[in-house]
Amino acid sequence: MKATRTGIVLRPDPTRVLFRPFEHSSATRTLKIIARVNAMTEEEAEQKLGEVIREFGSRHYKLERFFLKRFNHIKSQLLTDEPLTLERKLLLGAYFTMEYSLESAALFNPSMVWHPDQTNVPPGFKRFILSMRATGEGHISSITFRMGYIDQDSKIILRKPSRYVTSPEIVPNHRFNRAQFERKLYELRLSNPISEMMMSGLGEEFVVEEMEDRLKRVLTQYRHHAEYEAIASSLRTLSRSNYELDFDDDQSLDERCIFPTSPNETNGIEDARFVRFVDDDGEVTYYATYTAYNGQVTFPQLLQTKDFTHFSVSTLNGAEVQNKGMALFPRKINGRYVMLSRQDGENIYLMYSDDLYFWQTKEILLKPTYHWEFVQLGNCGSPIETEAGWLVLSHGVGPMRKYAIGAFLLDLNDPGKVIGRLTEPLLSPDENEREGYVPNVVYSCGGLINGNELIIPYAMSDYASSFATVNIHELLNELTGSQKQVEVNVEEQSL
Repeated sequence: MKATRTGIVLRPDPTRVLFRPFEHSSATRTLKIIARVNAMTEEEAEQKLGEVIREFGSRHYKLERFFLKRFNHIKSQLLTDEPLTLERKLLLGAYFTMEYSLESAALFNPSMVWHPDQTNVPPGFKRFILSMRATGEGHISSITFRMGYIDQDSKIILRKPSRYVTSPEIVPNHRFNRAQFERKLYELRLSNPISEMMMSGLGEEFVVEEMEDRLKRVLTQYRHHAEYEAIASSLRTLSRSNYELDFDDDQSLDERCIFPTSPNETNGIEDARFVRFVDDDGEVTYYATYTAYNGQVTFPQLLQTKDFTHFSVSTLNGAEVQNKGMALFPRKINGRYVMLSRQDGENIYLMYSDDLYFWQTKEILLKPTYHWEFVQLGNCGSPIETEAGWLVLSHGVGPMRKYAIGAFLLDLNDPGKVIGRLTEPLLSPDENEREGYVPNVVYSCGGLINGNELIIPYAMSDYASSFATVNIHELLNELTGSQKQVEVNVEEQSL
């Protein structure tokens, strides 16, 4: 059986720009720029600031606030304490700010979940969130969002995004649990007498500033000891890789962009697989497993939110936190968290854990078996619960590195048991989809079920994105070998 294409295409839009810090190559160059701006007369400074605001103000949300923030970042390099006018501060901030077109190169690898807010939705419609990997200058990837509606006939209506795009504020006083932080140190093989001494002055919970004060005291005592400096650097990197983000409440969701922040993410945030997770007590949290890339090594990490306004970012740790493509099940099974993974870059594995942030073991689930997946096999997002079992979209790579999307079905109570598996792909790149940054690829990071249809958002050759649909009953019958219509436990019923 084959998926039906909708014909909807989301292409990268280079006009969607956000402001970013414009960092210069040396402190000397920074000082020269400051000196040149401060040599301007007040009239010249006001005139230049006016030009900047007229040219760029309508392209951004709260641009002057960011200019002032950038001034505060560089004011320590001012040569005197002579007070500056607000206009000159803003102008200095503008010289250390740049525009970044976050999706100028690609808009791909979409993931789809139901919106947590279904109020004021027209009858017969449901509101959804589409997250996508946006790639811009320098091939740096970030997470961007779109919103839309689906009606009872599975017609997809996408809302036109705002032209404004803004990255969030990093929460300055992120609070750490000391026991969990120390466990992460142990898993990273950083637990030793030196790190224990550095942590010894901290309480059961602490904030980054408290740890930084403790590190400074220890390093003052053991200055010029390279080992102490290295351990302190590792502690700082771990703390900066676990952080919180806040967007303004009055920002539309499609104006929000999660841009790389931590040391693990310097070269991008890739392929977020969002899932609506329901805990045993009924509490709902949206999680996304994603790949952080620092230019050399990939790191599986976890994003979580309840409202898509406040986000927490956490490192994942444990012996089996490796490679790409981890996908969390939408609830615990037999009291444990469950994850799909692909540690060896070739096979699909199943993982269980009592702790969401630590994963120690894995078991083989599926190996490449059919011609279109001989090179490698992986998931295309989190499993979807149905009465027939856990429905998983998969991707396979065949000759000429051609990617295709398939599906398999797992037992609800024992997901290590495979009930059925498609021998042919649901979706392969056609002539309109095979050209792009990486040709001959269709790929998804997660779909959902709407009524009788499985909605599959998918990327086309790492360039643009689209949607396809499959009749869910026909698909489940194919996977179970049954001619009887299987009821679907649709997750939106609990919204």
